[in-house]
Amino acid sequence: MHNLTQKDIEQVHSKGLTSKTIKTQIENFIKGFPYLDIVGPAKPIQHIKTFDNTQIKELIKKYNSQAPEKRIVKFIPASGAASRMFKNLFAFMHEAKNSNDQNTILNQKQYKDVLKFFNQINKFPFYDKLKQTLASDNQDMDKLLQQEKYDVILEYLLTPKGLNYGELPKALLPFHRYKTHTRLSLEEHLVEGVYYACDKNNRVYLHFTVSPEHLDAFKETLNKLVPKYEKHFGVTFYIGFSSQKESTDIIAVDMSNQPIRTEDGSLLFRPGGHGALLDNLNEIYADLIFIKNIDNVVPDHFRDTTYIYKKVLGGYLLQLQEQIFDYLRQLNNEPEKVNTEEVRLFIEEKLGFIFNDNDYSELRRVEKVDLLFDTLNRPIRVCGMVKNQGEPGGGPFCIRDENGNISLQIVEKAQIDTKKEDQRNYLESSTHFNPVDIVCSMYDFKGEPFDLKDFVNPKMGIISHKSKNGKKIKAQELPGLWNGAMANWNTAFVEVPIITFNPVKTINDLLRKEHQPL
Repeated sequence: MHNLTQKDIEQVHSKGLTSKTIKTQIENFIKGFPYLDIVGPAKPIQHIKTFDNTQIKELIKKYNSQAPEKRIVKFIPASGAASRMFKNLFAFMHEAKNSNDQNTILNQKQYKDVLKFFNQINKFPFYDKLKQTLASDNQDMDKLLQQEKYDVILEYLLTPKGLNYGELPKALLPFHRYKTHTRLSLEEHLVEGVYYACDKNNRVYLHFTVSPEHLDAFKETLNKLVPKYEKHFGVTFYIGFSSQKESTDIIAVDMSNQPIRTEDGSLLFRPGGHGALLDNLNEIYADLIFIKNIDNVVPDHFRDTTYIYKKVLGGYLLQLQEQIFDYLRQLNNEPEKVNTEEVRLFIEEKLGFIFNDNDYSELRRVEKVDLLFDTLNRPIRVCGMVKNQGEPGGGPFCIRDENGNISLQIVEKAQIDTKKEDQRNYLESSTHFNPVDIVCSMYDFKGEPFDLKDFVNPKMGIISHKSKNGKKIKAQELPGLWNGAMANWNTAFVEVPIITFNPVKTINDLLRKEHQPL
């Protein structure tokens, strides 16, 4: 099999993988993944629910009354270093290091964001700490700026010589400045948890996915922070950690689909992307799980809308869950009394799932009952969607599967065949964007946990081109956590305000008003 040696096979097994899995991965590289068959963008009202003030109050009331009795977990993907946030700062630092005229370099077009960084450096939440770190080495921030020694400032910001932010995960970076203190993005998630994920015993559960090399730093930081917030809010935090499993890694291949080898002759593997976190999610015990990225937080003065809509999403999930469970009990216990047309309409109107009419209409009643039961008896997710304002990333679409059924899916641009006019038009006419603002229910109507791996669409992976030591290679990602990994979940989309979406992809995003103090 592609010239794998006994040593290769031992390496594969040591990662928890099998030779069969590697064979499938390589076949995926050879065949590629099919584009999705989009039948249109998800439309407001019809597919993306909007609620008036009365409905919002009812959903919040429902959430507030039921949530304290449930175990709620905030699941926060927080793996990896924040190096991409500082990409251009690193590039400038290396170029400026050997220059006698750093100002000329700074004013080059490709460094306009670096110029902005230095022009507003005093507005960043880490400014005072950086200034103090420089001073402890007898360096003066103001003088360095006057002397145009920008590389020195960056060295103290990004490398182990100073704050080493270039190697830290986003979770451990200061995001917001308050009158008397600053908060890491990690801290903002602690505070969020208190406001919408606290049970009747004042317990708050959070789970962070963390790269192994950062785990000690996470624990050390939380050991310092948690007692302060527990005392302030009168709660107890229960914080879990997990890392992407090696068994979710994917082999890398060259442009001829032959496995790549490292300098010591071993096979090169790459992480499987955020779809690998399905394994982590699968192991969490909770009635409701909120999923939100580590960098999407706001300071206190912007938080109210975020918390309101978290409860709206949660309340709507509880509402859907009640009806779904009721139908499942009927279908399971008294199938002869079930109004199958009522159930089918519910699935279509509330979950956006439309059966292939030709196939469905030909089924006998007993077959319809089985199909309706199977369709409803799945994990549930309610996904917040924001109006598209040009942010890169996935969005909500209606997809036709190979059986002719139509479902709601979160789709990445790479999964769309933009060479086809109709598919390109659907992409361009899409009105909403996926901010990763999701609440999940992963138990069935009997209270038993689903195995989430049963609901993955394995054909929704993504292949991309990367480089390794100057050579082009192919990389493969597992079906994304909120894409193919949840393709066969019951899905509902809800419009949420744009103020609830404030990601920090580059360092200058912290200069947006949503991240600045009042």
